[in-house]
Amino acid sequence: MNEGNPEGEWSLREGRLSLSGDWTLAHHACLHARLASLPAQEVRALDGSKLNRLDTAGAGLLWQRLGKTLASLTRDATGLNDGQRALLLAVAGSMSEREPAPLVEAHWSDSLARLGEYMHSGWQQGRRLLGFAGLTLSTGLVLVFRPGQWRLTALVAQMQQCGLNAVPIVALLTFLVGAVVAFLGATVLASFGATIYTVDLVAYSFMREFGVLLTAILLAGRTASAFTAQLGAMKVNQELDALRAQGLDPIALLVLPRLLALLLTLPLLTFIAIISGLFGGALVGLLSLDISLAHYLAIVQEVPVRHLLVGLGKAPLFAMLIALIGCLEGFKVAGSAQSVGEHTTSSVVQSIFVVILLDAIAALFLMEMGW
Repeated sequence: MNEGNPEGEWSLREGRLSLSGDWTLAHHACLHARLASLPAQEVRALDGSKLNRLDTAGAGLLWQRLGKTLASLTRDATGLNDGQRALLLAVAGSMSEREPAPLVEAHWSDSLARLGEYMHSGWQQGRRLLGFAGLTLSTGLVLVFRPGQWRLTALVAQMQQCGLNAVPIVALLTFLVGAVVAFLGATVLASFGATIYTVDLVAYSFMREFGVLLTAILLAGRTASAFTAQLGAMKVNQELDALRAQGLDPIALLVLPRLLALLLTLPLLTFIAIISGLFGGALVGLLSLDISLAHYLAIVQEVPVRHLLVGLGKAPLFAMLIALIGCLEGFKVAGSAQSVGEHTTSSVVQSIFVVILLDAIAALFLMEMGW
């Protein structure tokens, strides 16, 4: 076919595709036009005995026409030298990896399959978290009786990073939320002539729920992501393997200081959040509701202490979960920068979800118990 031209040519006889001439970039347009009439489904063998020159442009055109069959045809081809055969196989392998997945018609059962996958993934993640928590607690119990292995410097450094550095953002956010809650409560209660109960609304909500919940969500986004990124970067750089090679336990060296730091700082940050929220409500009461600061504090003092203890009591549980999820996701990093980003995002989402879920369960339980 098309004999007499210097460009590359092809002929098909009894299923055998014969290539001849130069299949190079210089003849790309001509080769592309000639291959358009090639019945790819009839090609069962390949012959390159008359093929002069071949580059990636010519090999790419053959792959575009023959598709995944080019690799098998090349392996059984006759007349190809080693360089031409290797080039065709390399192009076929590379292009096959880049080939997009075929479109599959959507079906209603796909949603059920995805739901099952999500449930299975959540179950597996829960099992890993429980196992990791058991490993961490067992390591901590062993170290209790070995004071020489306590990482006090690392603990203090993590307390500064997790607690002290988070005080401004926690105080500012809860102060503003306290002001918003007081303003909205006063707007609704004013129509009933019960504006004074805005103080009780702010006090009860921040002592029981908002103080610990907002603080835990902030630390889930700020601290859990930091834990995951730090441990993930160490795993990518093979620093964890280096620690194990030196006989050091990454759980005792890296996880326990972070867990203890969060256990100690989250209750303190929760208390700061409660005080900041109450002052936010006091500012709105002073400026908009004609409630003096002395009157405001007098009403707050009448709130039973058990509501404050309920809020502070949830802080250690939230702290443990946030620290364990952040560290576990850091250890799950596969070894690339993309994996670090994915697991950092996953740790934040999981931490916030678990915190809100447990807070809702605790609220229902405490309401039923009358606490």
